Amino acid sequence: MNAQNLVVIGSGPAGVSAARAYREAGGTGPVDLLTADADPPYERPPLSKEFLRGESELPLLDEDSLAKHDITVTLGDPVTELGDGRVRTASGAVHRFTTCVLATGSEPARPGIPGADHPDVRTLRSAADSRELRAAASGVRSAIVVGAGFIGCEAAVSLSRLGLQVTVVCPDDVPQEKRLGREAGEFLLRWLKSEGVSVLRGTKLKSIEGGYRVRTDLVPILDAGVVVLATGVRPRIELAEAAGLTVEQGRIRTDEHLRTSAPGVLAAGDVALAHNPAAGRALAVEHWGEGLAMGEVAGRTAAGEDAAWDTVPGFWSVVGDRVLKYAAWGDGFDRARPLPRDDGGFTVWYERDGKAVGVLTHEADEDYERGQELIRRGEPVPAS
Repeated sequence: MNAQNLVVIGSGPAGVSAARAYREAGGTGPVDLLTADADPPYERPPLSKEFLRGESELPLLDEDSLAKHDITVTLGDPVTELGDGRVRTASGAVHRFTTCVLATGSEPARPGIPGADHPDVRTLRSAADSRELRAAASGVRSAIVVGAGFIGCEAAVSLSRLGLQVTVVCPDDVPQEKRLGREAGEFLLRWLKSEGVSVLRGTKLKSIEGGYRVRTDLVPILDAGVVVLATGVRPRIELAEAAGLTVEQGRIRTDEHLRTSAPGVLAAGDVALAHNPAAGRALAVEHWGEGLAMGEVAGRTAAGEDAAWDTVPGFWSVVGDRVLKYAAWGDGFDRARPLPRDDGGFTVWYERDGKAVGVLTHEADEDYERGQELIRRGEPVPAS
């Protein structure tokens, strides 16, 4: 095993997983994990749920493993320059590397409308964001959540459970209609309403005034104690672009081993557009679990193994107390087939050209497990 001097940029799931996997695969060289985040590596899924509601402390990510594997973590010092086998940070520190893993993740995308960049308008991506949102929600009576993706739905329920009157501005007729289909969106809509959340359906945000007054195309004025934007994310590719790496569709292009166009540089997680041989094409994913999976491939590749990212992307979401499990290639379907169950659970099968390309389940774990294999093999959806 050749010794490597590994530098990992980013402390999210992909970065931590890469550093850990490198060690587990026998990598012996020094490992430096550099991050702009002031908090030690932490799990992000609870930030819109238990942590936001004040029911848990910040859930740290693999703290014991990082120490055990002799991984040096530098907090609050963003990398500003990458190239020629070294990186430079904002403090001026220089770290040389044989191999570098870019796991810079994503940042909240604010819509290009008047007032969206007001400092009192909240987003939810980091531990600091969650703390600030919890503080802003304290002592106010209402909240507006713009966006009905999984983060928006999770945050809306959490804010409602904190005692706020919550309104979700949903651009589709039902939450996530374009992504998951109408039937799945109707399930989500019922769950939100059961938690006391109001949903403005088919409504587009037009402007935000003063950080607290929202204008939409259907309701002229909505006032709230706090406004949260859950309007998607934007991969952090500035460092890669400046270094001359190949970028496609707003992400860093990689092969199935997570190698970029630059020798010795890999990319993993949200920031990567990685080839998946099972899918037969490059995929963009923004899931926590996929960050872990891609990070592991990058770390093992850095250690000299012939690792490849060839799994079906998937994730879990907890809306209130209800767990959704979803696995899919993520680039569309031509038919969604819902199968409700007598016990309140359900499965939605997604097909394209007669083959399984996705599955969404609630209280139907056997379908979720079976679905991942059907999707990976490109087999038809079962008849029932």
